[in-house]
Amino acid sequence: MPPQKRKNRSNRRRAIYIFPNLFTTMSLFAGFYSIMSAVQGRYMTAASFILVAAVMDGLDGTVARMTNTTSLFGVEYDSLCDLLSFGAAPAVLVYLWALKPSQLYLWFLPNPEDKTLGLGLVAAFIFLACGALRLARFNVSVGHRDPGFFQGLPIPGGAALISAAVLWHHRLSDRIIPPNGPLILLLVIALAFLMVSNLDFISHKNQIFIKNNHPFETLVFFIILLAFLVIKAKTVLLPLGFTYIASGPIVTVVRRLRRKNQGPQDDLTNPEDDDQEQNVSETETTTTTTTEYHDS
Repeated sequence: MPPQKRKNRSNRRRAIYIFPNLFTTMSLFAGFYSIMSAVQGRYMTAASFILVAAVMDGLDGTVARMTNTTSLFGVEYDSLCDLLSFGAAPAVLVYLWALKPSQLYLWFLPNPEDKTLGLGLVAAFIFLACGALRLARFNVSVGHRDPGFFQGLPIPGGAALISAAVLWHHRLSDRIIPPNGPLILLLVIALAFLMVSNLDFISHKNQIFIKNNHPFETLVFFIILLAFLVIKAKTVLLPLGFTYIASGPIVTVVRRLRRKNQGPQDDLTNPEDDDQEQNVSETETTTTTTTEYHDS
């Protein structure tokens, strides 16, 4: 192959790899702009840009799979951007919007006159920390779990629900009512612990969405659904978010019952295969221990 043609092909390949990361970068910018808007008191704008970040986050993975350009760099870059867009941005938004004005302070502190540390600040940090733990657990479990289900509430889902709560509160422009601080506090704590829970939530990579006999009709349906959600975001997103959260325990119970019913069939395995799996497991344990030793 001539050098010039090889160089052109390499440049095209590099451009294809950069393309998915552009969506990730747009998601990062949307999260950053959301923080800036929340600091300026424009909470509706901040909530909207978190939803924009969620859309961009969904597109980057889709584009990477469609162009067969998934990479370890893309996974790590996506996680770092998600921590800001869906961890820090909603934490700052919910703190400035509802938790800080509610003055939920820790009355048992040695100096109760010091109002810098309050329950709202603690709750916002718990959400951020649990989001980071959720992302770390997702990264280490890639390839070891069914991609059709999430273990724990995905961090974009938690951020989207906080944004939906802000939009729901501002759905009536002629009425300005302060947000219910204690209720929002409970919501933030619940979302934080749902992210690090062992509940199963259905994923967009589930076979229900991937394999179907009418892909074009399905695409048109999702485009219409997305347009409807954009138009009715103030009134529709919050009920849909709570519906998705309620589906977690149901999906978890159904999957565990199914695994329990399939248990006796799984026990009918070859003893030699069990010995081989045990040897592989012992080898992996030894390798992991050695790696940890060298890292320390």
